[in-house]
Amino acid sequence: MTKKKQSIFTSQKFIVLLVVIGLMIVFSLISKDFRKYTTLLSMLDYSYYDVLMAIGVAFPLITGGVDLSIGTGMVCYALAGGYLIRFHSWPVGAAILVSILFGCAIGLLNGVLIAIMDLPPFLATLCTCMITRGLGSICSGSFGIPWPIANADNGWFHSIFKITLASGTKIPLGFLWMVLLALLMAFVLGHTKFGRYVIAIGSNKEATILSGINVKFYHVMAYVVCGLFAGLASISYANAIPTVQPGTGAGMELDAIGGAIVGGVSATGGYGTIIGTLLGTYVICLLKTGLPYIGLQANWQQIITGLVLIGAVLIDILKKERIKK
Repeated sequence: MTKKKQSIFTSQKFIVLLVVIGLMIVFSLISKDFRKYTTLLSMLDYSYYDVLMAIGVAFPLITGGVDLSIGTGMVCYALAGGYLIRFHSWPVGAAILVSILFGCAIGLLNGVLIAIMDLPPFLATLCTCMITRGLGSICSGSFGIPWPIANADNGWFHSIFKITLASGTKIPLGFLWMVLLALLMAFVLGHTKFGRYVIAIGSNKEATILSGINVKFYHVMAYVVCGLFAGLASISYANAIPTVQPGTGAGMELDAIGGAIVGGVSATGGYGTIIGTLLGTYVICLLKTGLPYIGLQANWQQIITGLVLIGAVLIDILKKERIKK
C-alpha cells in the first residue's frame, strides 16, 4: 500500500506557522504595547536559549528518550564560564568554549547512563539535573555571577545576538543564527546517517540493532548533541540575563521540550522535524510574552501553555492511530 503524500498545507509545520502568525496578530490587536519594536526585541532576546535547548532536546526525544538536565545544565555552564571570566580573567572566547564543552560532557554522561548502562532517560537525566544544579552553586560559591555587559571591553559576545546601528536601531542578529542553526540541524536529521539512525532508534530500536547498526554509539551521540546545544544556550542565557543566579534553571527545560512537541516531535519517539521545533518553540515564547499583555497572570499562562501541550500530544496520538489504519 503506497503512503499518501502529505500536502504542505496540512503538515504540522505549516499549521504551527499559522498559529505563530495568528498569535502575533491577536496580541498586536489587543495590546498596543505588544506591537512595540522593543517588545519584539525583548521576546527574541529571551527566546534564543529556549530555541537552542529545543533544537538539542529534539534528538533525545526522537530516540524515545528525554533530557531533563538542560535547564539546570544551561545555568551551570553559564556560571562556570562567568566564574572563569570574573575570577580568573579568562578571555570571553575561552570561557564560551569551556561552557560548550561542559555541556557536551554532561550530554556524554547522559548518553552513557541511558544507552550503555540502560538507565531510564527520565531517571538518568533527573539525576544529572540535580548534579548540574549543585555544580553551578559550587562554581559560583552560591552567589550570582554577571558576564561582561555589552559596552565593556570584553562584552563583544552580545553582538552575536544583537547589534546596534549608528542610528541607534537595534537588529536582532540572533534570530538569523537560530534560523541557520535550525536549517543545519534539519539537514543533519533528514539527510545524514546520524539523523536517519536517530529516527530509526526511536521508531524500532530492536530492529535497528538487528540490522547491524551501532545503536549505542548513535544513541549516546543524540545526548551529546543535546548537551552541545545546552552549552550554546548558556551563552545566549548570559547575554539575556544580567546576572546568572545559582540554583535556577529547573523548569526551563519544559519550555524547550514543550516547543519541540508542539512543533511535531513525537512524544514517544521515531519522528520529528527541527523546523517544526523552531516554530513550536516560538509558539511557547509568544504565549509567555503575549499573555501578560492581555492581562492574564502567571497561573493562567501556565494553564494555557499546558493545554496547548496536551493538544499537541493528542494530535500526535491521532496521527499515529491514522497511520496504523
